[in-house]
Formats: sequence, C-alpha cells, structure tokens
Amino acid sequence: MIIPRVPVQHRRLLPDRRLSGPTPWVIAILMMLTLLAAAAGVGLARSAGAIGSAIAGRVTVQIVTANPETRAGQAAAFRRAAAARPFVLAARTVGQDELRATLGQWFGSAEGDDPLLKSLPLPALVDVDLAEGDRRGQMRALRALVAREAPGARIIPHAEWLGPVARLIRSLAWIAGAMVLLMTAASAAVVIMTARAALGTHFATIEMLHMIGATDRQITRLFQRRIAIDTAYGIALGSLVAAAILLLIGWQWSGVTAGLAATASLGAAGWALLLALPLLAIALAALTARQTLLAALKKIL
Repeated sequence: MIIPRVPVQHRRLLPDRRLSGPTPWVIAILMMLTLLAAAAGVGLARSAGAIGSAIAGRVTVQIVTANPETRAGQAAAFRRAAAARPFVLAARTVGQDELRATLGQWFGSAEGDDPLLKSLPLPALVDVDLAEGDRRGQMRALRALVAREAPGARIIPHAEWLGPVARLIRSLAWIAGAMVLLMTAASAAVVIMTARAALGTHFATIEMLHMIGATDRQITRLFQRRIAIDTAYGIALGSLVAAAILLLIGWQWSGVTAGLAATASLGAAGWALLLALPLLAIALAALTARQTLLAALKKIL
C-alpha cells in the first residue's frame, strides 16, 4: 500500500501540517522539471521518428539543363518513367510557381512574383518516394533511369541533409530522458534525507513506542504515511504547474503548421506516460521511505 493505514490515535504522535517543511516544495520543483523533461523527450523522439520516416525513402532529382524546353521535357519523361517502376511509390514534378514561392520568402516576396525571381533560370525538380526494400538496389536502378531519361541530372537523397538534423533531435531526446532519470534519483535522495531527518527529530517518540511494544514495521508505517502524504502534496503541486505550462505551450504550438516544429507532438502514449509519472513517483517515494526507515530502525535499536 502506497499510503499505509494508521489508526487516528497513532497519527497524533507526528505533526500533521500540510506543506510545512521544505520536502513538499523541493519535490514539487523536481516533479515539475521531471514532467517537462519527459514531455520534451517524448516530443523530440516523435519528431525524430517522423522526420526519419519522411526522409527514409525520398529523393529529389534536379535537372539543370540550360534549355527550358529540354529541361521541362526531361522532367516530364523522367517522372513518367519513374512512376512506372515498381520500387517507386510516387513521383511528382515540382512546379516552377512553387519554386518561386519558396525562393520568394528569401527575396521578400511571399507570392514569388518578384521580377528578379521570374528572370532566374530555375532547375526542374522531381520528388520521388521509394517503396520499402533494398535502398542500395533502388538507388542503382534510379541512377540508371536518370542517366537514360535526364543525362546530367543530380540525385539528392533527403537523408543526406536532413539525416543529421534527425540524429541531433534524437540525441536531445536521449538527453531529456537522462534528465528524467537524474531528477528521479534526486527525488529519491530527498525522500531518504527526509526519512532520516524525521527519525532523528522524533527519536524520543521512537524510543517511547519501542518501550510500549511497538514493532519496527508499525513505526515505519507511521513515518511512511507522513512522508508519503508530504510527497504526494509536492507531486500534485508540481504536476499542476507542469500541466499549466504544457497546456500553454500546446496552445501556442497549435499555430505551428509547417517546418520541423510541426512534427513534434506527445501523442496518446506520451500523455499516458505523463499521467503515469506522478503516480509512479508517489509509489517510488513511499517504497524508498519504507526501505530507508526499516534499515535505519534496525541500526538505532
């Protein structure tokens, strides 16, 4: 039992003041940081997974032939030939207007209608999504197809330039996970110090209880209940603050619909983990307090 049952008359042996000592406040801060780190870790891990899935089988073929008509013809021929291959899921020609709109963000023209942009010779791009399978074999077949339909074109795997980003995000997710473990260990250390301090403060009460026949387990239940309740108050307070922060961030994040930030989300499993963490923290604190108290009482008497 996380919070053991203790007779009412026995509870009066220890002060019953809520949030009176430093322990609940320290636990609240650690719980808040733990939940925020866990949320960041889950979001980053899901973002890295989404990016990895998106770039695993996507390549862009860049056709840079000088003649615009030849360039457009090669792009159309390559797209038709690629779409007919069994290892290609989809092949799409990127329109010139779409390219100008993308470049217009850097030239200060959101619509891409800047005269300078219209005068620039833009390459023809064909996005190709590859099916699951032997990537090396697929790339060899794709290079042969490009050499036949669009000689001189470049094949740009998205994994080459987005892969390092996904690895960086994945590393940050592991760091967030390590922070969760460190703060969990710090919370356990706080509970251990609290249990030992409680035994030292109420040493006279413990001696009296032993004199009237109380066992170590009975005394442990008394102190375990007090520590578990204080810890539960701190965990509840920290969880409420973390929930408010996450809701605020989620409300602001809802406006992000593009870019890498749009791939970061908690998902159902992430929210379940965040809901389970406070309960696991209470159980861990009660178990830590119990083992610490039993070990300390054996040394005292």
